[in-house]
Amino acid sequence: MLSYHTCPIAILGGKDTGGMNVYVRELVRHLGHLGVHVDVYTRSQDEHAPHVLHDLGYGNRVVHVRSGPEVPLPKQELAEYLPEFVNGIQEFTSTKGLKYDLIHSHYWMSGIAAKELKKDWNIPIVHMYHTLGVMKQRVARQSEEVEGQYRLDGEREVLNVADRIIAATQAEYAQLQWLYGAATEKIVVIPPGVDISRFYPIPPDEAKEFIGVNPCQKVLLFVGRIEPLKGIDTLMKAIALLRDQGLEVCLSIIGGDPDLNPEVQNAEMARLKAIREEIGLSDQIGFLGKRAQDTLPYYYSAAEAVVVPSHYESFGMVALEAMACGTPVVASQVGGLAFLVKDGETGYTVPVNNPEILADRLSLLLQDPDLQQKMGLNAFTEAQSYSWEIIAQKMSAVYKQVIDQDGLMQKDVHGNLSR
Repeated sequence: MLSYHTCPIAILGGKDTGGMNVYVRELVRHLGHLGVHVDVYTRSQDEHAPHVLHDLGYGNRVVHVRSGPEVPLPKQELAEYLPEFVNGIQEFTSTKGLKYDLIHSHYWMSGIAAKELKKDWNIPIVHMYHTLGVMKQRVARQSEEVEGQYRLDGEREVLNVADRIIAATQAEYAQLQWLYGAATEKIVVIPPGVDISRFYPIPPDEAKEFIGVNPCQKVLLFVGRIEPLKGIDTLMKAIALLRDQGLEVCLSIIGGDPDLNPEVQNAEMARLKAIREEIGLSDQIGFLGKRAQDTLPYYYSAAEAVVVPSHYESFGMVALEAMACGTPVVASQVGGLAFLVKDGETGYTVPVNNPEILADRLSLLLQDPDLQQKMGLNAFTEAQSYSWEIIAQKMSAVYKQVIDQDGLMQKDVHGNLSR
């Protein structure tokens, strides 16, 4: 597997850490359980960290490859170090005498690296975009969110070379077909999974005690990167509307680093803190920063609802994790969220950037414990069909199909296939 720009074992909540990290890590772990050996190659971002780690179980490795400065870099700068990344992988595999059956690349830059490795190794590529540049262009709210043409060109280049594309939802399937002109026979829809052995309902009083919240206090939760397209400002405005209605509720925001000096702080974090002061919610909205994955089930279980107000999500891993913990989800009606969250059953879906409707749906849940409990139970039940055991088996079946198909094509090229 190639996960060039982000490491699957990185702590969540950083600028480029989130659902994709969880996806790669958990898929590898559960493939290992099925007897599939995986090496994950990622760019080294810390010269002091070991370059090979065995943190994924079953003999599966994470290999940190030196590609440019061993520090975090903006995505805009990363593409220039892809040749160095490819060379580093080739050196490692040559030294170790490794042979692979298949490459599974994640995000478009990894797909470009996969293209180069395919020339050397002559093995098939399975690719997953995780997010699509054209879709991000459509929802960009600030100039720095606008994706460069280099990414859009890169995504189409990967589309041409990949033997199979994994789409997270039917929405992404349609986007690949209509916006990118992808051949539908190349696309397989397999949603991300959730580790139901880790994410399960914890009694709310116990969860609230763990995170240090009064059992009687009503809590809403946001988990994710601190960036404009996540729609956190819309959620904050909805909290202000709830306050004006006389509903006392606290919002906990997990992600980013709120304790950095203002000079080096994420611009969006600074903007959100300013909004919090402006609407007078300093006592009700808390920026908690990064949190270890193992603590998230406590936060999900302690919340009356988890809110995902994004302008774009290809799937919505946070929503699925919350559902597995038996917590209703109120999410924007976009991308994968529109498929994952069943409106009126497991939570609510709401229009993007509409604090009034968001506040209305949150009010319904906050004022009706029976409804909250019913939706939480429905959410838990729905999440069971997304267990990583099921998803890994589906992915393994795709791998086998692609490898077998590639083998037939190789035989055909050499005139050894009788039809």
